Amino acid sequence: MLPQVIIIGRPNVGKSTLFNRLVGKKLALVDDQPGVTRDRRFGEAQLLGLDFNVVDTAGWEDDDAASLPGRMRAQTEAALETADVALFVIDSRVGVTPLDEEISRWLHGSAVPVVVLANKAEGRAGDGGLMEAFSLGLGDPVPFSAEHGEGLADLFEALLPHLEPLQSEPEEELDEDDLSGPLKLAIVGRPNAGKSTLINHLLGEDRLLTGPEAGITRDSIAIDWDWTDPKSDEERPVRLIDTAGMRKKARVVEKLEKLAVADARHAVDFAEVVVLLLDATLGLEHQDLKIASMALEEGRALIIAINKWDIAEDASALFNGIRHALDEGLAQVRGVPLLAVSARTGKGLDDMMRAAFDIREAWSRRVPTSALNRWFDDALAANPPPAPGGRRIKLRYITQARTRPPTFVLFGTKLDALPTSYERYLVNSIRRELGFASVPIRLTLRSPKNPFVKG
Repeated sequence: MLPQVIIIGRPNVGKSTLFNRLVGKKLALVDDQPGVTRDRRFGEAQLLGLDFNVVDTAGWEDDDAASLPGRMRAQTEAALETADVALFVIDSRVGVTPLDEEISRWLHGSAVPVVVLANKAEGRAGDGGLMEAFSLGLGDPVPFSAEHGEGLADLFEALLPHLEPLQSEPEEELDEDDLSGPLKLAIVGRPNAGKSTLINHLLGEDRLLTGPEAGITRDSIAIDWDWTDPKSDEERPVRLIDTAGMRKKARVVEKLEKLAVADARHAVDFAEVVVLLLDATLGLEHQDLKIASMALEEGRALIIAINKWDIAEDASALFNGIRHALDEGLAQVRGVPLLAVSARTGKGLDDMMRAAFDIREAWSRRVPTSALNRWFDDALAANPPPAPGGRRIKLRYITQARTRPPTFVLFGTKLDALPTSYERYLVNSIRRELGFASVPIRLTLRSPKNPFVKG
């Protein structure tokens, strides 16, 4: 069972917007008028590696118990009885109201830990309400913007001591379960690169419609299939996803093609590994780099496959030219796997599948805390952080917040002055020393905030 976090507050402070932000989907109805939410709504949330169930509740109103608002409040009271943490949301732009104070008194009588969330704190308009929230006596309020997603790292720090002991699975076992499922493999590229032909050859049947015309595929088609590695005879499950060709945005004018391209982008969101298929007769074009960058920005593991290799001219020069262009154009992740394949003859397809499973393993890797600490100490000793303008930057510790993609949170002081070049040094060292190969890595910087100091 996942720990349970309940969202509590008076009407129209942004509880449902916060709920949608935490679950990553627009599940709860949101509107400017108060009282939209009436029943409790449950959803699974993940915040920088913390897994929990989040409960959206009706706005707390001081009405008769027999009335509709009173019965809605009873639902909230019942939800608190099974909660592990309560998120008490106030509107920092309005400040603390008498109803907020009433809710606070009720929460003081509960044994459930409370985190005060001062919502709508973007900009300076919420500073006064944030200061007022200290008077509730429920600990330091967390400045937050549910609408814009600001303050997630601060919320993570506030929830960590309450939720970390309740996480149901040890770190070492998380990735094993993930890797046991089918490899979710999306094939993307420009129109007519041979995506459907490649999938048909893998399946050994004409499962997808193909032809010389560009743009035959419109919907993203998912096909479950078992790949047998010829080197080991091991059978491994795969979910293949064929997608519509992605042309330059300026050329996409028909509504149907716009929907198809949007569906292809959506398919990338649900993939684990993305294969970008190039046409050897056309080489690498700017649109290919845009598609690759999109996949990396979404945090997907990426492989580049040059199709139609059986008819490529001056193959060696073509391969080396594409390799150089990729390293220049995708500077954020150098060394992305580059393979030569032929969807028509099957050349290189088993190598492509093997590379896809290997890169998914790196993408899902979780570094043991001891190994991460050793790397961190060695990295700082080999190249200490600079002191721009004489300001000493203190890097205190680093933690891996999540996998898929590997995400790390670096804690320290004066991190706003840390040069981008040093961040790149850390990310490249993580990739090189800790076995992450060429998968995208995310590094978040966190400095402690003093709410009384205006930056």
